[in-house]
This record gives sequence, structure tokens and C-alpha cells, in this order.
Amino acid sequence: MKRILLVFMAAFLLVSLSACGNHAQEEAKETQTAAEEQKETAESTKAAEPETVQDEMTQPETETAGEASSSETAAEQESEASAEHSDVLIAYFSATGTTKGVAEKIASVTGGDLYEILAAEPYTSDDLNYNDSSSRTTTEQNDKSVRPEIGSGDISLEGYKTVYLGFPIWWGEEPRILDIFVEKYSFEGITVIPFCTSGGSGIGHSGPNMEALAGSGTWLEGQRFGGNVSEADLQSWIEELQ
Repeated sequence: MKRILLVFMAAFLLVSLSACGNHAQEEAKETQTAAEEQKETAESTKAAEPETVQDEMTQPETETAGEASSSETAAEQESEASAEHSDVLIAYFSATGTTKGVAEKIASVTGGDLYEILAAEPYTSDDLNYNDSSSRTTTEQNDKSVRPEIGSGDISLEGYKTVYLGFPIWWGEEPRILDIFVEKYSFEGITVIPFCTSGGSGIGHSGPNMEALAGSGTWLEGQRFGGNVSEADLQSWIEELQ
């Protein structure tokens, strides 16, 4: 009986040891599998990293190409603007709009560019009262040293060969704002052609006055026009100048 019991216990022990061994093998196998999966994941991540770095490195090149394209576009626009630049400028001062109308007709005939000389302090109807000895215009025209401030932005005369200079006649002469305009710019290499508007007074000594103040440019004799002058008449006048 004891012998049978010993045999039974030995068999049970053998089975238990075998089961433990199999369980240990399975755990070792699972551990190895997990390690392999982690290794594959790490390798995949490492392999993907160079692509990310490469994308970041190539991004500035894309931006640089875009900036170059923008620069080329800006240069093309500037070139087109220069190509459209006329070599004729019609610069004018107009207190009531009469001189402006004539200037626009000259621009239509010549294809020139327009530039309005604006007063920083616009002239009111009271300022233009010729019958008031104390009005602004009367006071300015009686003092040749007066220089009313110009309110319009600066203009470059580069590239212009001819400048038509328009103004109304005040007390037989150009307004003092024209004096400060011609003193401000160089007319070297430019032909300057004065023109004026008035109800009857001629251009007088306005041209020589401004020529002396400018000190540069080739000044032609000016011409007076009424506000209703036609483009055909202006065309004839311009052709006679050539």
C-alpha cells in the first residue's frame, strides 16, 4: 500500500513540475514577443524621424522660392509702371477749378501726367475777394516774399522732359504758391511752359518771374486761356511751340 502511495505521489510531482516548466516557457515566449514588438516600433519611429527632419529642412527653401517670386512680381510691376510714365507733366494750381479744367484738356491732348498743386490752407471766397484790400490774396500778392505752404505731396520730376505749369492770374501775376513750387524743384534738362487762366488779364511777367526763382530749366513764353478753351485750340498752340 505504501509503495502504491509513493508511486502516486511521484507521478503527481512529475506532472506538477512539467506544468510549471511549460508555464515558464510560455511566459518567456510572451516576454520575447513583446520585446520584439517594442524593437520593431522603435525602429519604425527612428526610420520616420529623418523624413520629418527633411520636411523641416526643405520648408525654408519653399518660402525662399516664394519670396523670390514675390520680388520678381514687384520688379515686373515697377517696370510696367515705369513704362507707363509719360515724359510730359501738367502741374497746376487752381483755386476755383478753372485752371484745373484747362490742365485736364492739355493732359488729354498730350497724354501727360497731372499733378495738382494744393494749398495747405485752401482759399475761401473771402480770400479771393479782389475788392477787399485786406483779403488774403491781396495781402499775398502785395508781398513778393510770401510763400504759402503747399499741401499736396512731393513729386519727382525725374523722367519728365516737358512741364506745363498752370495757374490763375492774380493782380497781373502768378500766385505766390507758384513761387514756392518752382523754388522747391530742379528743372534741369526740362522745358517749362507756363499757361494761365483769367477773365481778361494776360500772363504778364509771370513766366520770367518764375524762371528767375527756379534758376534752372528752359522756359518758354507762356500763354493765357479762358476757361472754355477747346482741345483743338490747345492742340494748335502746342504744335506751334514745337
